Amino acid sequence: MKKIAVVMSLLLALCLCSAVLADDPETLTLILRAGTYAEVLKEAIPAFEEANNCKIEFSEETFDDLHTKIALDAVNAEGAYDVLMLDGTWMTEFTENGVLANLSDMGYSFDEDIIPATTAAGVDADGNIYMLPYYGNVTIFMYNKDLIDKYNDGVVPATWNGVLELSQKMKADGVDGYILRQGAGDPNVTDFLPVLKAFGGWVLNEDFTEVTLNTPEAKAALEFYIDLYKAGNLLDKDNMVAAVNNGSAAMAVGWPGWGASNYTVIPTKVSDDSEEQYTSIYGCWFLGMAENSAHKDLALKFLEYAMDPEVQLATVPNGGVPCRESCLLADSSLEVKPNLAVVYGALSTGTYRPAVGFYTDLVNTFGPYLDSAVMGTMSVDDALAQGQAACEVLLP
Repeated sequence: MKKIAVVMSLLLALCLCSAVLADDPETLTLILRAGTYAEVLKEAIPAFEEANNCKIEFSEETFDDLHTKIALDAVNAEGAYDVLMLDGTWMTEFTENGVLANLSDMGYSFDEDIIPATTAAGVDADGNIYMLPYYGNVTIFMYNKDLIDKYNDGVVPATWNGVLELSQKMKADGVDGYILRQGAGDPNVTDFLPVLKAFGGWVLNEDFTEVTLNTPEAKAALEFYIDLYKAGNLLDKDNMVAAVNNGSAAMAVGWPGWGASNYTVIPTKVSDDSEEQYTSIYGCWFLGMAENSAHKDLALKFLEYAMDPEVQLATVPNGGVPCRESCLLADSSLEVKPNLAVVYGALSTGTYRPAVGFYTDLVNTFGPYLDSAVMGTMSVDDALAQGQAACEVLLP
């Protein structure tokens, strides 16, 4: 009888342990791009944890570290990360290498409210969805209203020639006109792209088989870009935004999440007579799922939750920029962020950076040559010729 009691006690203990284990919350791990992009997503986490009896852990990384950590973790049989924040230019590289789960195969589809142009970077040639546009990053034209009022009667230049002329006028008066972004690689190349595009140039041809940096269009754009530098300054992102906001500089290209007080659409023409170009550059941040995630069902739930219109609308007051028409143009959004109407227009007619697996290597290769030309340690002709040759090595 005593033995039976002992056995029953052991069985009861095992059942209780199993019940406790069954109730243990599942843990989901996110790897995010540090900054506003991560902050607005983190705000939505507690409600999801409570509703799904789970725990969410996350790490916040710089642009380069985010790319590296995702790529390195993908070789493991079971990944350390479940939900990934992704730059649009990584799509080809990560799908070719099996980093991302096919969300279409898991039943995900886009609804009509998501701005169609923002979805392209996350879909493959067969229409399979791998990445979801979460944060509507697209380059915008930051400006200081007081300086524009003082030096140009409150009119923001509509052409790049107008930007240069106004910058030169300000520089002669001791004020930095236009600010270039510092940082050889993705920072300075992305900063240069709107000017390059306005002059009719680009980094690759249409089918991505040729590098197109050493062209008459690129030369004209780079010479113009250097003139902008001479009429302004070269600063890192934080100091650039601070300079425009505090009035020590007048204009710069930036992103909606940087905290600029005033911004508008980037000039689309070099001059009034020039052909109009789509000079706003897409830099949307996407969400995806690691193919080697051990928690795919919960990860899919989180992706659906993060993309929900009401969840996204709630991020706007704190810096969120949804890729949803209803969220960007909602009265409640425009009351707190009037410039979201500008973002909506730019997101609807922007230009994607080349969707090639070697794009990160391309900008990191060309960036130092661009920097050398701007700083005057290399001629424009040499920077473009040598930059072109170095980038051609990257072609598959």
